[in-house]
Amino acid sequence: MTITTDIAFHGGPERIAELAREVEERGGVRGIFVAEAAHDPFVALALAATATERIEVGTSIAVAFARTPMAMAYSAHDLQRLSGGRLVLGLGSQIKPHITRRYGMPWSQPAARMQEYVLALRAIWDSWATGAPLDFRGEFYSHTLMTPMFTPQAHGFGAPPVLLAGVGEAMTEVAGEVADGFLTHGFTTERYLREVTLPALERGRAKADRTLEGFTVKGSPMVATGRTEEELETAKAGVRSQIAFYGSTPAYRPVLELHGWSELGERLHALSREGRWTEMGPLLDDEVLNAFAVVGPPEEAGAEVVRRYGDVLDRLTLYTPYTADPQLVALVAASVREAAA
Repeated sequence: MTITTDIAFHGGPERIAELAREVEERGGVRGIFVAEAAHDPFVALALAATATERIEVGTSIAVAFARTPMAMAYSAHDLQRLSGGRLVLGLGSQIKPHITRRYGMPWSQPAARMQEYVLALRAIWDSWATGAPLDFRGEFYSHTLMTPMFTPQAHGFGAPPVLLAGVGEAMTEVAGEVADGFLTHGFTTERYLREVTLPALERGRAKADRTLEGFTVKGSPMVATGRTEEELETAKAGVRSQIAFYGSTPAYRPVLELHGWSELGERLHALSREGRWTEMGPLLDDEVLNAFAVVGPPEEAGAEVVRRYGDVLDRLTLYTPYTADPQLVALVAASVREAAA
């Protein structure tokens, strides 16, 4: 069984260089991943890359539709050069309200658009690496101009691997067809992963005449853990709130529907529209909590993560949507590595 662990970084860029150095020196971690939420992930990863020499640096995720493929290509190219070839480019679509109302960018046919987006990225990188004329013409994006002044110097590290995030079957199939790997959403269950996600990835790989061999599946299982009963109850409350937040999003409803929890999704969505966020988490009973999250003390939690996902995931980041002691999370990660070994 091969499964490697990464860490997620949340917060402003001022702390990441120190943290990245500590992680690399401590060992046992393959990469450090930054989400695009309240900060630009490429700024943080540039600092992490220059502070380290071995660990990978990745986005989990960068919002693809907030940028054109050309803008994304430049950012990724520079970070791949700066890191010496250690970038893992994780991309996601986000949902329509954020793309249209927060970023002010167009939204249409997200799966088809994402497929074209990745192909455009590869065409741009290929033009820079080989000097071939840039001539990408698609339904959503067109890139046909690249002059010497705007062509970055080749760095010799190759294009970074592209991992796509998704929940629905259409986006997951696209990941299997055009990406190098898949990022599972934190809002997933073992059943959904096995019954919906993996078959969709296999269909996508089949379209490209490939199998899942060599294809990365990276997960972010939620973990509610604590060394004391008080710590554990605090963690469970935080995880319940996060599950409820995701469950209120109609785009993620298929996960609930698979388990027969459609009514719960409707109630959560109604409460979210009224801004009644604090009332949502308590609606989740233990059955829902345990389906979405691994719950228990650190040693047991790590072993349960491997039991559920060890034959499915190649690498993972433990998702703790609450204020968790880093040493406690490290205990879970060590337990994962021990169980996987």
